[in-house]
Parts: sequence; C-alpha cells; structure tokens
Amino acid sequence: MLTACGGGNEEASDNNAGTDGEKVSIEFWSFWGSGLRRDAIEEIIEDFNTSQDEIEVEYVYQPWGDIWTKSLASIAAGDPPDVIVQDINSVQQRAEAEQSTNIQEYIEQDGNEMESTFYPHLWETVFYEDNAYALPFNTDTQVLFYNKDAFEEAGLDPETPPATWEELEEYARALDVKDGNSWERIGFYPLWNLGADVWALNADNGVSWFDKEGNVKINTPKKVEALEWVLEWQDYYGPETINSYEAEFGNGVADPFISGLVGIRAQNINYYTNLLENAPEDFNFGVAPLPEYEEGSGNWSWGGGFVLEIPKGAENPEASYEFMKYLTSTEVQEKFGLNSFDIMANQEANTNLIEHPDLDEEGQMIYEMADRNLESTVITPVPLTAPDFSPLVNEQIDGAMLGNQSAQEALDAAQASVENLVEQNQ
Repeated sequence: MLTACGGGNEEASDNNAGTDGEKVSIEFWSFWGSGLRRDAIEEIIEDFNTSQDEIEVEYVYQPWGDIWTKSLASIAAGDPPDVIVQDINSVQQRAEAEQSTNIQEYIEQDGNEMESTFYPHLWETVFYEDNAYALPFNTDTQVLFYNKDAFEEAGLDPETPPATWEELEEYARALDVKDGNSWERIGFYPLWNLGADVWALNADNGVSWFDKEGNVKINTPKKVEALEWVLEWQDYYGPETINSYEAEFGNGVADPFISGLVGIRAQNINYYTNLLENAPEDFNFGVAPLPEYEEGSGNWSWGGGFVLEIPKGAENPEASYEFMKYLTSTEVQEKFGLNSFDIMANQEANTNLIEHPDLDEEGQMIYEMADRNLESTVITPVPLTAPDFSPLVNEQIDGAMLGNQSAQEALDAAQASVENLVEQNQ
C-alpha cells in the first residue's frame, strides 16, 4: 500500500494514496521539547506530511522524565504511540519484554539496504535474536575540549593536544594555576561529565564492564589501574575543590571551561552547542580524541544515543516504518544534524556535514572529529543477563572515591556482585 518515503522530500503519486483518499494518522513521541531540536523535528515532520498523500504524522512532546514510563503505560493499555525515540543501549531489553515491534520483515522487503546506512557499531545494537527492532537515529562520542589560549599562556602548543594519559597529566600540571591554597585554574579532572567506566574501557582496549561475549570484565588489571589513576586526580585537587567546580558546569557563561577556570575538559562532543550559546565569539578552543592509555593502545571512547522504535501494539506498523525510514534518510539526518549539531547515525549524513557550506570552520571541525572518533567509540548495550548491574558497580566505585576501600577491593567486589547477578538471570 505504501510508497517508501526514505529518499527525502520527493512527492508521492496520487495513485499511492489510501483507497478512501484519507491519510493514515500516526503519532510520534520524543523528548525534544525546546530549542534547536524541536525546531528541527517540527520542520522535518511538516516536510514529510506535505511530501506524500498516505501518512500524516502528529508530533507529541513528552518530557524527558516521563516519556518512557508513559510509553510502558500506553503499551499496557493497548494504545501506544506509533513511533517513539528510545535509548540505544536497551533495545534488547524492550524486545525481550515484547514492548517493541519486530521490523525485520520491512527491512528485508527493502532488500536489506538499511545495514549500509548506519555506522556498524550502531547497527549492531538494534538486534535481538537476529531480528531488528529499531533503527538508529543519533549518537554521541566523548572527546577532549581544550582552551587554546590557555595552552599558549602555559607554553603548550595549541595545535598539539595530549596524546596519552602521561601527556594529559603533564599538560594539566602546566595549565594549573594556584595561589596559596586556592586554585585559580585547574588543568584537568577526569570525572567532570565522564564516569570512571569511560576511563576504564579507554585503558582496557575498548572493553567495557562486559566483553562482546557477555563475560564480566570489571576487575581486570587495566581497569584497576584506571580507577587508581582517577583516585590520584581526586587526591591531587581535593574533593572540596572538585565539587565546587563541578557545581558550576553547565551554568552558561559561568561554566568553568568557558570562564577559563578549567583548561581541558572531557565531554560529549555535543557540548559544542553549549559553547555556541554561551562562549564569547573569540573563545579559542580545540577538540581532540580522548588520550590513549599508553602509546598504541587506542583512543577508545564511549558513546550512547537513541533509536526509533515502533511500540508493541501500534496500529499502523507499515506506516510507522515508512516514517522511520524517512527520519533516518541521508537528507533528513543531514538536516537534523545541521540544526542541532547532533551526531547522526547515518554515515553519509555526517560525512556531508564535515564540509557543509552552511557550517563555519568550527562546526565542520566538530563533525570531522565525530566521524573520526566513532571508529574507536564503544556502545555498551545492557546485557540481558544483568539488566540492573550498574548500581552494583557504582556503589563499589563510590566506596573507593570516599576512601573506604582501594580500587582493587572495589572492583573485586563489583566483579563478584555482577557475576552473581548474571548467574541468577541465566
């Protein structure tokens, strides 16, 4: 009945309209309720609705804290939305719980062309028992932002960011400015906006708390060293100083990186939008991959992101899939990225944005860095055998940060707890 709408804004033939001449209505939920993302998605939906005569999409904003609980309630009530934005790392959980729709048949009807559309590590996340249950939409990656003017002031080359953990420490000490007992500038602290888990996988060749086979890999020697390294940074600056700085991040022009109180910070690459909104026009910054644990070990990073799903029980899965195809098409992904500076799941869209004429040099730099960094970015889907493992790990790491146990003791305890959880769920 339906004509594919994934190719952009091409008009559909009148012959493809429903037999009664009315469009199929579908409801799309996301948490994009303000700013650049809302403007972008509303314009994209309007383009879709006018591009063909078969499907009419109604956009429904749901607040971040409510969207997924409301989705579960709507599925249970038999009245779910037709398409929803969901977390990329929990696709398998929803598929196993029969909360989402298997879309493998629609993908196969299109000749399995979808696979080549997306970055491979994102495409892998949408499968459960060899069937696809979602399409990747956008993603992210963790990088270093650094203040080039502060680098010059400290005698560092602003075009040569730190390449290894050892260099990162050297650069941070050069950037540090202290007056008596007060810090006037902090070179770098690893846990501002990144968790210990990111540094653990960076040190351990890109292996997170679980390896690809689902084995628990929490207390490996490299991960223990990574947590010890984090504890050394905390001891150096002191918890009180760290907490006072952390409270200011994200506060507009008072953000310590923007105000010059921090020389280097690790952050999601989409932090660039904060700089656009709050940093002065002459703010001179660079972006670099997370440093290697040691030379040759790899610039491993972590990423998350979101997918598009059809909730279980949606009335019009064919129409829903056509809209999902449209949202993940190159033209539409490029448009969303151009207006939001999100890193899109569509590889060609990101590549096009690297040299997009409507982006300035900084914007193109962000997309070039993202495209390159995604090659060493790890997505960490939650294992089906350990759906609630995170609190078990975080509790032990918190104990180490509070000085209640060593890094080795913390990760040994976490390893044992998660192994026990896996055994209970197998």
